[in-house]
Amino acid sequence: MTTALLTHADCLAHVTPAGHPEQVARLEAVLEALAPLDLLRSDAPLAEAAAILRVHPAQYLARLRAALPQDGGRALDSDTWLSPGSLDAAFRAAGAVVRAVDMVIAGEAGNAFCATRPPGHHAERATAMGFCLFSNVAIGVKHALDQHGLSRVAVVDFDVHHGNGTQDVLWDEARALMISSHQFPLYPGTGSAQERGAHGNILNLPLAPGSGGAVMRREYERQVFPRLREFAPELILISAGFDAHRADPLAQLDWEEDDFAWATRGICEVAAETCGGRVVSALEGGYDLGALAASVRAHVQELMKAAK
Repeated sequence: MTTALLTHADCLAHVTPAGHPEQVARLEAVLEALAPLDLLRSDAPLAEAAAILRVHPAQYLARLRAALPQDGGRALDSDTWLSPGSLDAAFRAAGAVVRAVDMVIAGEAGNAFCATRPPGHHAERATAMGFCLFSNVAIGVKHALDQHGLSRVAVVDFDVHHGNGTQDVLWDEARALMISSHQFPLYPGTGSAQERGAHGNILNLPLAPGSGGAVMRREYERQVFPRLREFAPELILISAGFDAHRADPLAQLDWEEDDFAWATRGICEVAAETCGGRVVSALEGGYDLGALAASVRAHVQELMKAAK
């Protein structure tokens, strides 16, 4: 078995203003870092509308289409931007996760990484925010549950910001476990340990600024890995944000590349025990280009080791 890499040039056509952290250069840096690796490379398809509509209401999709500019750009809020290519990029980002789920469940790949943008974990059911348009990982969860008939799907989100959008979508979904570790307090202001979901299916792990990788490792061993094993997922999806790195300009958790590799290795070990190693990872944040590239490479190399 091998690790699949799903991406598409359309994801480079989502253009944000000069100086915006979520820029085209992020994906270029990621793809350059992954270019030497022996991966099963596949174009990300456009997600079908039905996949989007499992998560987002039709009125929301219609609002995005109506807001799409013919040229230039349009701000949906102070952080979230539309350019003429943004919706195609967003459909590719969601489609990558859906296709990766299909590939991993079918045994075409041992696991998968989706190198796409815009990211997704801040997009709520009917609200674009935090650079995100569609809740990509939640779309993958719903696809696995409803189209493949899985009974238990888990999400681990180690982006430095709380995955409020994924939490919003999965709050009432008893078949899904959503775990988010994140700096707290920090944007978007959600993610306290008291937010547990309608079925106790949310585990939030707030981490203090400056706490570093050692604290993260302790809490993952104490809370995250035991909770995953108890849930016994049939598939694990990762919201793989790399903005917890000490070089990142938007937060202060002070992780290193080795910390992302360690977390990935632990998640893959649980997956090997519970679901035949089935893991789908999707790019979220990470805004220092050098740190992002090095951290993604470390993450994907751990996926590759696990897929052998």
